[in-house]
Order: sequence, then C-alpha cells, then structure tokens
Amino acid sequence: METKPITIKTIANIVVATIWIGFQLYLALIKPLHPMLQSPVHLFFAMLIIFINNPADKKSKKSWMKILDLPFYAGIIYLFYYVLSETARLTTRVQFVSPVTTIDKISVVVCLVILLEAVRRVLGEMLFGFILFFILYFWFGNYFPGIFRVRGTNLKQFTELMIMGDGGVYGTPLYTSASSLFYFIMFGVFFSQCGGGQFLIDLGMKFSKQSSGGPAKAAIISSGLMGMISGSAVANVSTTGVMTIPMMKKVGYEPHQAGAIEAVASTGGQIMPPIMGIGAFIMAEMLGIPYRSVAMSAVIPAFAYYASVFFLVTFMANKKRMTVSKEDVNISNIDPLLPRTYLLIPAVVLVWYMVSGASLMRSGMMGIFAALIINFVSRVTNKGKYYVSLKNLGAAALQGIKQASEIAIPTGACGIIIGVVITSGLATKVSKLIATIGATYLIVALIITMLGCILLGMALPTVAAYLVANVLFVPTLRSLGIGALPANMFVFYFGIMAQITPPVCLASFTAAGIAEANALKTGFTGFAYALVSFLVPYVFVYDPSILLIGSTMQIVKGTAVLLVGTYLLASAMAGFLIIPLNRFERIILFIGAVFLIAPEVITDIIGICIGVVMFIICWLRSKRRKQAQGGEPLC
Repeated sequence: METKPITIKTIANIVVATIWIGFQLYLALIKPLHPMLQSPVHLFFAMLIIFINNPADKKSKKSWMKILDLPFYAGIIYLFYYVLSETARLTTRVQFVSPVTTIDKISVVVCLVILLEAVRRVLGEMLFGFILFFILYFWFGNYFPGIFRVRGTNLKQFTELMIMGDGGVYGTPLYTSASSLFYFIMFGVFFSQCGGGQFLIDLGMKFSKQSSGGPAKAAIISSGLMGMISGSAVANVSTTGVMTIPMMKKVGYEPHQAGAIEAVASTGGQIMPPIMGIGAFIMAEMLGIPYRSVAMSAVIPAFAYYASVFFLVTFMANKKRMTVSKEDVNISNIDPLLPRTYLLIPAVVLVWYMVSGASLMRSGMMGIFAALIINFVSRVTNKGKYYVSLKNLGAAALQGIKQASEIAIPTGACGIIIGVVITSGLATKVSKLIATIGATYLIVALIITMLGCILLGMALPTVAAYLVANVLFVPTLRSLGIGALPANMFVFYFGIMAQITPPVCLASFTAAGIAEANALKTGFTGFAYALVSFLVPYVFVYDPSILLIGSTMQIVKGTAVLLVGTYLLASAMAGFLIIPLNRFERIILFIGAVFLIAPEVITDIIGICIGVVMFIICWLRSKRRKQAQGGEPLC
C-alpha cells in the first residue's frame, strides 16, 4: 500500500494548527488574554490557515501564481509582529483619546487587505463585495443622497475604529470566536469522529422500521441531531442526506419531496437546544446572558418546528398509503445502539458544564477531553471497533482548525460592517425609518425586518447574517417595545431560514443534487414544509410565553395552542386529515392553522372552530367511506 507523500502544504497546516491549538489551550487552561491581544492573534492564525488551504493557484492551477501569496504571508507575519511588539500600548490605550501612530495606520491597511482577500477566497465575491461597499460608504458617505448621507471619515478615525478597540475587526464577534466558538467547533469534529456522529445517525435510522413515513422520520431525527452539533445545514445535508434521501425515494416520496425534507431537517438543527450549532453562542454574548438561558428559551419553538415536519411526513405517508418493508429499508447492518450509548457521554459532559454555569470555553474543553477519553475507552472495551487512531485524530484536528478559520474570518469581517453601521449612524437612521412605520403598524415593521434578515441570510453565513441583523434591526424592534430576547430570536430565526428560502437556498440545492431533483422545485417545497418556522417568530414577538417568558399558565396555554396550530398547518400542507383533502379544504384548514398560531384570543377561537369543524367533516366522510367499502378508515 502506497503512502501519500507529505507535502509542504501538509507540513504548514500541521505546524500552524499545532501552534494555534497550543494558543487556545493556554487561553482555556491557564488564563485568557486581553481582548486586544487574544482576538488579533486568533484572527491571524485563521488567516494563515485560509491562505495555506486556498492558494492563489487553487482554481487556475498555474504554479507561478503561488508568488501572489507571498505578500499576504509577509503581511500576516508583520501583523503578528505589530500586535506582539505593541501589546503594552494596545492593551492600555484609551480608544478615540490616545494618539494613533503611523504604524497603526499601516497596520489597518495591511489587516483589511488580507482579511478581505481571505473572505473572497473562502466565502466568495458576494460577502467580499458586501463588506467593500460598507468600507466605501464610510469613506464617501457624504456623497450619498437623503437620509443615507453621512459625514465620511479619515485615515486616523478609520484606523481607530477598525483595529484600535472593540468596535471593529477585533470586536465582540471575533472575541466570541476566540473564546468559545473555536472550542465548540473542535468538540463537534472530535465527537463526530470518535463515533458520536455515527451513533446519532444510526439512532435516527432505527426509526426506519415498518412505520408510516419511517425513512423521512429517520432523516428528521438524524439530521436534526447532527445539525445541532455541526451548525452547518449544507454540511449536514451532505453527511446524512446520502443515506436518508435514497431511502425516502425508495418508499414513495418524490425526489423533490425527499430533498426538501432532508434540507428542512438539517437546517432546523441550528435552532435545536441544547447546542444549537454555534449562532446561539454569539447571541448569548451579544445579550450578555448565560447561554443556557438562550438554549432554554428556544425549546418550544424548536419542538414546534420538528413536530410540524413529523406531522407532515406522517400525513404524506398516510395519504399515499406508503408501506415500508425490510427489503426497502435494510437496517440489519446497523450495530446495536445500547452498547454504544457511552459514545454520547462527551455531549452529556458538554451540556452538564454549560447548565452548571461554567464558561463556554471551559465547557467546550471538557467536552473535547471527554471525547478523547471515550475514544481510549473504546479501544479497551470493544477491541478497537470504535477506536480512532492518533493519525485520524490528527486529521480530525486539522479539519476542525479549517472549520474554525472559516468562522473566524467572517466574524472578524463582520466587525467591519458593524463598526461602520454604528459609527456612521446608519443603524440609527434605518431604525428610525422602520420605527416610524412600526409605530402605526408593528406587523409591517416586522415584515420589513424579516425580509431584511432573509436577504442577509442569503448573502452571508448564518453567524455573519445574525451579527449584521443584530445591529441593523434589533435596536428598532427594542424601540417598538419588543423584549431583548424575542427581538434577537426574531432576527436569528430568519437568518437561519434563509438556508431554505428561494431563490438562494443552499441547503435545498445541495439536497436536490443528492435526490436528483429540480433544484428550484426542491427549494420551494422545502420552504412550504418549513412554513411554521416563518410564523413562530411572529408568535414569540406578540406572545413571549413560548420563549418561557411569563407565568406557567401562559406558557402552557401558548404552547398548547401553538402545537395544535402546527398540527393543522402540517395537515393542510400535506392535504390529509383522517382522509385526503381537496384543494378547497386545504385552504380552509390552512386559514384555521394560521389563525390558531396567531397569538390573539379571537384568532385562537376562530382557528379552533375551523379545526373542529374540519375534523368532524373528515371523520364523517371517513366513516361513510368505511361503510361503503367495508374496510377500516385511514388514520
């Protein structure tokens, strides 16, 4: 067996990754550093990893183009030197008061050029152009018309904002990446590599037994569990979809339906407690509250999301009278689950530390250590069946480092947008504009905010979309009397749902490729299947009880009404309630579901009346059909 030669790229990855991991271990196990040292160093390591793995000749394959990378490597080394040599001054200066030196001005140019190029290479031209627009706006905003006119800036003020304090590149988003996101990304990689990921997939696959919509339920469970840890809808579709989508097609789901179900299930992992991908960590940091508070508040909306998809696939299976045989779905090759439950211990340790009040940094580290210990136990107890070699663990670490760099780059880059939006006054102007509309019609302000968040989610990664939306829209919602948590959850949800919102729905497009289905048809189908997630944010704005805000009676009542509305909505989308429904009946049921989900007493009463009437009608029709056919009614 031939072994692949070790390349310079591999050596560079190993060296940089080792030093970076050592730096992050120092922060977690010994002591955190000042943000003006910790955040820049974290970013510079991420830059190195990005340029090593995305060289200038990656697409063109013209070897001479490697020369173009040399100035960027030199610039990163310079930035390391600048931060380390100026640490004493940078950590003690007073922002906008202490003087800005020539070396500071040189450093901001070097930093932004390298950062923008890193964004372009790893995230594409769209985010690159988006950030560049805001930079140009900050410099030449005095030429813009009307309310969008701003004073403009100069190099001293620009340098002060971007790299001399916590309002630009080295702001809260990047600090969160360095202090918590890095550890959770590494935990997700090690947990999946050491058997936990496969266990979650197999757990879902066990639901593929002879039950109505079994393979679809398997997709929902396994994709939801994996998405919660991975935090990437597209990656999740690619991982679990290759198994679940063919099974769904085999038992009767059409290709675009199978792709849509997988995309919806994978996307929902980012709103599923207790881990919720990585976006919720940013939210906790921005709100200044414990992460467990954010996770707890998301329980009921997440349950409604997945309940709606469960109801939907069950109704679709009953409508088409799908049956699952052992030949259709073979799960005999799945190892027994009970002997492998110990593989979940790292996730339990992680959640226990978070709930107990430990810092996110320490919680992530404990989860990683637990995964490594469990890996050693696997070698001892089951003769290495689930044991991962040191070589593969090293490969997993490199994979985690690459993922961490792809999070650090956009969080640092979004600091540019946030700094410009706040300092230029654009956020205040947008807020006043929406608030003026919302003062008369709150629902119109919410719809504008929703559309803005979806557009941001289409253009930016989830974390970046939330960060920008937090600055642009949350102050507006707060000024309209909406609480901090509901306002942040509102923009967070719609930034995530952009992953399954046409025309740019990457999760649905990825699933369509696996299902060999029409991409846009899959996208619109996924949008319809996840419709409840576009209604729930409006519910918790008007009725925060489903975020566990309020009395016990309010929470119970709000949850019960939401779940009944979710059931009717899924029934309307599938076209089945005891028996198949015609188009007119589906429209009536859909209206009833929306009335129920809307958090008003009068709409609840109307929705319940419609639901009860439709249920009685369908039950009577089913009974007559049973008598006519001499058989059992559908259920």
